[in-house]
Amino acid sequence: MSEPAPHLSPQEFRRRGYAAVDWVAGYLERLETLPVTADVEPGWVRAQLPGQAPEDGEDFAAVLADLDRVVVPALMHWQHPAFFGYFPANASGPAILGDLVSAGLGVQGMLWATSPACTELETHVLDWLADLLDLPRAFRSDGTGGGVLQDSASSGTLCALLAARERATGFASTDEGVRGLLTVYASSETHSSIEKAVRVAGLGAAQLRHVPVDARLALRPDALASAIAADRAAGATPCAVVATVGTTSTGAVDPVRAVGEVCRGEGLWLHVDAAWAGVASVCPEHRALNDGLELADSYATNPHKWLLTNFDCSAFYVADRAALVTTLSVLPEYLRNAATESGKVVDYRDWQIPLGRRFRALKLWFVVRHYGARGLRAHIRHHVELAALLAERIAADPSLELAAERSLALVCFRHRDGDEASEALLNRLNASGALLLTHTRAHGRYTLRLAVGGAGTQRRHVEAAWEHIAAAAAAVSG
Repeated sequence: MSEPAPHLSPQEFRRRGYAAVDWVAGYLERLETLPVTADVEPGWVRAQLPGQAPEDGEDFAAVLADLDRVVVPALMHWQHPAFFGYFPANASGPAILGDLVSAGLGVQGMLWATSPACTELETHVLDWLADLLDLPRAFRSDGTGGGVLQDSASSGTLCALLAARERATGFASTDEGVRGLLTVYASSETHSSIEKAVRVAGLGAAQLRHVPVDARLALRPDALASAIAADRAAGATPCAVVATVGTTSTGAVDPVRAVGEVCRGEGLWLHVDAAWAGVASVCPEHRALNDGLELADSYATNPHKWLLTNFDCSAFYVADRAALVTTLSVLPEYLRNAATESGKVVDYRDWQIPLGRRFRALKLWFVVRHYGARGLRAHIRHHVELAALLAERIAADPSLELAAERSLALVCFRHRDGDEASEALLNRLNASGALLLTHTRAHGRYTLRLAVGGAGTQRRHVEAAWEHIAAAAAAVSG
């Protein structure tokens, strides 16, 4: 009989675990001294690794050493305090520890029966979050709806469109011809995940209508109504609308209430994608972001972006859970159990695409309990204030101009000399390794994006970023 694999004993796991945690703590301590982006060529990482897997196990110290030798030099350091690109991907100590505990428990939470704590803690923490964000009561589990943690807002959008598709076809249609006539609407500024969801849902990319935006880059309700009317006249069946609260490019906010009224009048599913901006409503002064949410059928926001909970952790809420569960539920014999049959429990496998699911709620639970509502509000407010300071500096600089109104902690700007100068400015800034920005196009013009949001970002980091920006802008002008 063969020997079992050489598993770690609890004592050895403890020793190596201490070493791993110490390595992570050391990385976080020295993070600010590292360049924000990796300076390696494609294939560099693989060239550092042996061609074959080891025949015998290696010492753990060698593995940790290779983190420093191979991994760290080839990272974009998303937790760096001078990371201002994309949107933030917050990681905090409590969240890291929550993920560690989740990994240690190794729970597969597909059913309530496979670990009641995994399901009930998630339901409870998402009710907490709904209250913290002042979401409509319909999104709480004690109403007709409820929340679930998805891996990303992209998955939430897909689930929403699948439910919208099935509702539009009476939860019975398997006629591809009928589904091919369903249309979906979103602004021309919407995230690329919307088009992907339309494709994956089997509706076809041609069935997505990009609705024109106004001067603030927000969806125009009048243009939405016109597009719906035109499709109905052409024999199509309007199905769903995706409104965005905080677009990726500029942080624009669609008028959810006006869009929702159009949807109610037309009988369309309204999904609100607030992946980045939604968590800001933990602060009462930002709750205008929630205006009209009571008209939404589904809503998504990401604690893993800006609420100190490391990836992946996206909160997806529905106002009517029955529509979602009816759409996604498939119950083979091997998953049948008394708890499910009783109808008294939530089985989150019916709220997502995969069957399997991990214990994501632990890290969010750790975060909320560590920071409390007061700490979460302070986190958001600090970044919004820093972004406002930076926007003032940019607006006063003779070489620069704001490309859009500041949205919370996102500042969009460009060089006054045009697109080539703006692109040169971005390249000069990012080549320094001292900070990272990204770009987009706003009103057709090349635009730099600076998103304040890192867990460790303080005023001195934003001040340093401004010094780099001002110097680079002057150099480009010269």
